[in-house]
Amino acid sequence: MTDAPPAARAPRRAALIFIFITVVIDVLAFGLIIPVLPRLIAEFRGGDTAYAAETYGVFATAWALMQFLFSPLLGALSDRWGRRPVILISCFGLGLDYVVMALAPTVGWLLVGRILSGITASSFSVSAAYVADITPPDKRAAGFGMLGAAFGLGFVVGPALGGLLGGIDPRLPFWAAAGLALVSALYGLLVLPESLPPEKRSAFSWQRANPVGALQLLRAYPGLTGLAFVNLLFQLARYVLPSVFVLYTGYRYGWNAETTGLTLTFTGVLNIAVEGGLVRRFVKRFGERISMYSGLSCGTVGFLWMALAPTAPWFWAGMPIFALMGLFNPGLQSLMTQRVAPTEQGRLQGANTSIVGIAGMVAPALFTGSFAFFIGRGSALHLPGAPFLLAASLTFAALIAVWRQTRDPAPVPAPQ
Repeated sequence: MTDAPPAARAPRRAALIFIFITVVIDVLAFGLIIPVLPRLIAEFRGGDTAYAAETYGVFATAWALMQFLFSPLLGALSDRWGRRPVILISCFGLGLDYVVMALAPTVGWLLVGRILSGITASSFSVSAAYVADITPPDKRAAGFGMLGAAFGLGFVVGPALGGLLGGIDPRLPFWAAAGLALVSALYGLLVLPESLPPEKRSAFSWQRANPVGALQLLRAYPGLTGLAFVNLLFQLARYVLPSVFVLYTGYRYGWNAETTGLTLTFTGVLNIAVEGGLVRRFVKRFGERISMYSGLSCGTVGFLWMALAPTAPWFWAGMPIFALMGLFNPGLQSLMTQRVAPTEQGRLQGANTSIVGIAGMVAPALFTGSFAFFIGRGSALHLPGAPFLLAASLTFAALIAVWRQTRDPAPVPAPQ
């Protein structure tokens, strides 16, 4: 496919820059509250850490459930009314949600804010549909890589800034997050163009704007169900990091909060380098299929390395290999967007985000349970790296599945 003329590329580049900035700001706002939310929960019970841990688990499950339920709805609404209004309303809603959390007088109100956050954060799927609208098929992997880099940048800066602000006042990060989200919404109100022209929009249907209806889309086109299953395995494996990373590294290597934070920052920097720079060149040179194979292979090796690394230096040495797992998701997203009609990109991204929600509801208990079992006194085998071995098994299964789905290199023409 030939490149668009410069006059056409300029608006597309400006729109991509806006989406990048919007996602960075939204993820930055989300990352700001990560270091302080458990602490704020504990303060409502006089500093009870056990209560905070249990309640934080409820919060995480509720957030993932909202993603599962509402991502298809926002995706379907964006297919009907366009991406711009859904993104802007979600950004304003996210800002108001953080205000609710900043003012929350009880844990119950804090949970209400978290539920609202899960609903409004579902707009990330609409941002992905926006990228699919404005990029040609042969450049979509680079566009999705840019979204991945935006996530990485937000998660590098957000928690660090949240920790600093939380040291002043545990509610201050919530106010900062609210301000960032509202600034993002105002910025978009002024400069964000619509990406989906009226002739490419589809009628809204409640039957399709729910998780079951959205997932049925995956059965409608050749190969989508198999790719969605691969995505589920991949998303399950990725949840090992937020589920047990802090517990595992503290238990096995004796890391304190500072070391853990610096390591996570290093992880984010590597992620930005891969998804923001390497993906575009790699996919252009080797294609989406090889990108997916390479990403899952490096993910499998990376998880095995984390599980078996005997010391902290060995653990750090494997992180560049693990970071190359970032080659997988942009290639997958690119292939999936090429297999549905332009009028269904929102539904597709809603279905994909619902898959992430399913993983978010299932994976934390899976990984924390395996970690607790293999370090417990009654375990016949002391294996603290068991969660990472499980994650490696999932990525290896995903590698086999994606090879079976894509071994025929002939492209599947997208419906018109």
